Amino acid sequence: MNPVFCAIDTATLTHAEALADKVGPHVGGLKLGLEFFMVHGVAGYRVIAAKGKPIFLDLKLHDIPNTVAGAIGSLLPLQPEFLTLHTSGGAEMMQAASTAAAKAGAARPKLLGVTVLTSLDNNDLASVGQEADTTRQVVRLAALAKESGLDGVICSPQEIVPLRATLGPDFILMVPGIRPDWASSNDQKRTLTPREAQDAGADYLVIGRPITKAENPADAARRIADELA
Repeated sequence: MNPVFCAIDTATLTHAEALADKVGPHVGGLKLGLEFFMVHGVAGYRVIAAKGKPIFLDLKLHDIPNTVAGAIGSLLPLQPEFLTLHTSGGAEMMQAASTAAAKAGAARPKLLGVTVLTSLDNNDLASVGQEADTTRQVVRLAALAKESGLDGVICSPQEIVPLRATLGPDFILMVPGIRPDWASSNDQKRTLTPREAQDAGADYLVIGRPITKAENPADAARRIADELA
């Protein structure tokens, strides 16, 4: 399947619908994040899900285990393909999340752990008192996520190879920070092109502004799909 999830992060429902219609034929799925969900919630989610593409619901849950488990239980009726939570919430929180997701049976969402945001680099980590080497911190948190029952992690392109070596071929790697040669890097500090990330072993690619801010989003999405093919 097409590995690209297009990030439709907008507070305007009509704009989100228009983008979904334009890029839908050229991507594998759609990502909805906090900006969209905080305004439109479940009702808005259902509008975009009705377009028929798999949905990656990127809410980055982070709270005590019982609260995160309850939040996931509340989201199960939406049947997203993927849900995210912060690995820094710890093993107990991730285990509670996995148990809650399993209640959906075969329709359970795949749980992806957020390790180190792609907007952060070594200096940023050091400033908040964490392991100052980004890759080591990512691998540490990803290993904890796997041990705790998560299906995969969100990682930058630069972490694909060490994560594959450590966690094996079946652990899902959802990779943002993807920028085609012809697009601006914006606020992403650790990037690769779609082809480079795919060749390195990424399972799925999250691509937002290079598509959604393009003069013609459909053409941008088609161009990326052609490059990957």
